[in-house]
Amino acid sequence: MLYGNENIMYTKGQYVVSCTDIPVSSRVAEASTDEPFVVLILELASNIISNLILETKLPKVVDTETKALAISNTDEELLDAFYRLALLLDKSEAEQQIMSSIVIKEIYYRLLTGPLGAQLQLINTKGTRSNQIAQAISIIKENYSEKLNMDEVAQYVNMAPSSFYRNFKKVTQVSPLQYQKQLKLYEAQRLMLSGNHDAATAGYEVGYESPTQFSREYKKMFGNPPKTDIKKLAAV
Repeated sequence: MLYGNENIMYTKGQYVVSCTDIPVSSRVAEASTDEPFVVLILELASNIISNLILETKLPKVVDTETKALAISNTDEELLDAFYRLALLLDKSEAEQQIMSSIVIKEIYYRLLTGPLGAQLQLINTKGTRSNQIAQAISIIKENYSEKLNMDEVAQYVNMAPSSFYRNFKKVTQVSPLQYQKQLKLYEAQRLMLSGNHDAATAGYEVGYESPTQFSREYKKMFGNPPKTDIKKLAAV
């Protein structure tokens, strides 16, 4: 997984927690018919986690500039909870609706009390710098195709610009403008892979006015011009 400028390797018996939305590139390094790649993904609900933090009265953690993405080894309790969640796929819809919320809440508790709990707690606790950055990320995500004044974004989440830029990079590994640019380029890539957009229309759709600039920044990020990259990805 490529996270900012950091190349992260993880393997079986480990789990990844992404505390907020960040653009990453990833690929499966090893997989075969005999040993396939299997992964369970659970989208985190911030409101449930925030309520659980209050409900369980977890000890407060130091408000440090923490990364949004981290990896740890899976313990038996967390693995068992995920296993029970997967087993619900074979149950009735009524049982799924009741039991899934119970098991998911347990998973959140296991995550909060596990090695990566501090990161998850800071991001989901109002008033912390990490939570302010998470709010800023939501604003940028919702308006990624528009021209944004990042100082105004900082003001909206009640942070001084200098503190905002420093903390944003600590959490996401990139600057606010780089984060917005990555969102644009990943979305443009998705549009082109769907087959409904060529490079020019995809670039325009995500906010680029110049096809030349779009192609240049796309190549800088993905290593190939849009048309070449999409042809290569489509052939995989």
